[in-house]
Amino acid sequence: MNILLIEDNELNRDMLRRRLERKEYNVKCAEDGQIGFDMAKDCNPDIILMDMSLPIIDGWTLAGKLKEDIETSNIPIVALTAHAMKGDREKALDAGCDDYDTKPVDLERLLRKIEALIN
Repeated sequence: MNILLIEDNELNRDMLRRRLERKEYNVKCAEDGQIGFDMAKDCNPDIILMDMSLPIIDGWTLAGKLKEDIETSNIPIVALTAHAMKGDREKALDAGCDDYDTKPVDLERLLRKIEALIN
């Protein structure tokens, strides 16, 4: 399974990439929203894991762009965010994300969400 991880924090990106690769996922990474959008179109991932506080194009805007584009509209998106305020989950879903998870990432919970969206 091919995962596109869009995360601007290098430590978070590297840690989650390594943890997913140990579970035998193929992970490509982008460090900002514009690169993430371009990579989503180029590599056609099975799922996108995306921080919502991204430079260039924030995650809220990027989710909408991905869902509006015919080439990427069917790719499931999981919002990954440290925002755990009331209404943030609904805001992410309204923006176009298919699911929402909080940071720090609970890997087993995230893997269940990934599998549910792919299957």
